[in-house]
Amino acid sequence: MSRIGKKPVVIPAGVTAKLDGQTIAVKGVKGELSFTAPEEVAVAIDAGAVHVTPHGEDKRARAMWGTTRARIANLIGGVTHGFERKLEINGVGYKAAIAGKNLQLSLGYSHDIVYPIPAGISITTGKPTEITVAGIDKRQVGQIAAEIRAFRGPEPYKGKGVKYAGEFIFRKEGKKK
Repeated sequence: MSRIGKKPVVIPAGVTAKLDGQTIAVKGVKGELSFTAPEEVAVAIDAGAVHVTPHGEDKRARAMWGTTRARIANLIGGVTHGFERKLEINGVGYKAAIAGKNLQLSLGYSHDIVYPIPAGISITTGKPTEITVAGIDKRQVGQIAAEIRAFRGPEPYKGKGVKYAGEFIFRKEGKKK
């Protein structure tokens, strides 16, 4: 039994949720999102909450039960307060800047990396070594942050590269002469 799947997702004030078959659409102050639930689960809206129940007791239905409930909770959280992911840049000469609708990264390569900012996502740079990715879709915010990190991931010897804020990089000592 899914412990997280049993809990109903409460719909806060100012948020409207509509159910059309297996597709749930949520609208709030930050925007509108929708999600199509898998066929293994049933979604119902009643008494100001969204309830998810599995159709059977097979392994896939139980797995989709908690996953669907978490995705719906992320929809509601996204349209109410949004999500953000912070990245840090470490390294001499490594920096980030916003140039129009692009993120321009200098990460030690022979050329700058120009990353186009997708619709629905806002990227800001407080300092030249900090990047904040924000939006209402948690999956998209995480994906964009992972793509930016992948341009130059942190290396274990000097700690240079792009890492998530608060991420611990296990450092290696290096070779002894």
